[in-house]
Amino acid sequence: MANIVFTSRNRLGTRRRQLRRQRRLKLVRVIWQVLAVGGISGGVFWGISQPIWLIKEAEQVEIKGNQLLSQHNIRSHLPLSYPQSVWQIQPSAIQQALIDNAPISEAIVIRQVFPPRLTIEVTEREPVAIAQPPIGTTTPGTEAIVGWLDAEGSWMPLSSYTELEQTGQLPNLRVIGNFEMYRPHWQQMYSDLSRSPVDIHEIDWQNPANIILMTEIGEVHIGSYSTHFWEQLQVIDRMRKLPEQVDVSQVDYIDLRNPNSPLVLMISDQSSLSEASFSK
Repeated sequence: MANIVFTSRNRLGTRRRQLRRQRRLKLVRVIWQVLAVGGISGGVFWGISQPIWLIKEAEQVEIKGNQLLSQHNIRSHLPLSYPQSVWQIQPSAIQQALIDNAPISEAIVIRQVFPPRLTIEVTEREPVAIAQPPIGTTTPGTEAIVGWLDAEGSWMPLSSYTELEQTGQLPNLRVIGNFEMYRPHWQQMYSDLSRSPVDIHEIDWQNPANIILMTEIGEVHIGSYSTHFWEQLQVIDRMRKLPEQVDVSQVDYIDLRNPNSPLVLMISDQSSLSEASFSK
């Protein structure tokens, strides 16, 4: 009986020593793993912080595809601080910053590791019109906020294209009115305008119930914007011979609210002429 007890105690002691040894080995492995990860992380951090990977100045950022905006203008919107490791730069963050803060509709950012460079290909929002708020809506001490419109209906502040003002290459078209009122219709309206041979230099949208176009043949009232707009432009195109048959200085305006029955209202005697009288 005593031998059995002695043997059990020996086995129990041996088992305990084995468990302690296993715990020590496991602890050693954990320590080595921590040291290895820390060493790798430190090595990576040290490596990416070396001067060979650094974007040190704005000239290492190349801008492509810009026609209206200067490289300096685009670089000013980049969320970069110099020097910065090329590995720490997030292309998606740069892309979003340019789309949100600059008149750019698309940006592709390419990182080059050696030599460290950034290449950014941009698609600019081309201004096609000057957007002016309704006349007389400003209060003392405030200024009317004038901006640019692109073909898709995106509004941009005037400061976006200071180069255009300096060179005088401004859009010929001006839109007056509440931007939010005509924004839903602008893309289709401008698409029709760009296809029409009629020269229109101003759209007065201050009264949505009676939109006024300033055209090469004079002032044209079209009523509210509708699916008949393209048809109204076609009527204006047919009436371009009006100055040859009528003294346009005596024309008050052209009423195209009903494109099937256009009228020319005269100033002198408030008389009107139908399209048939001058379209021959």
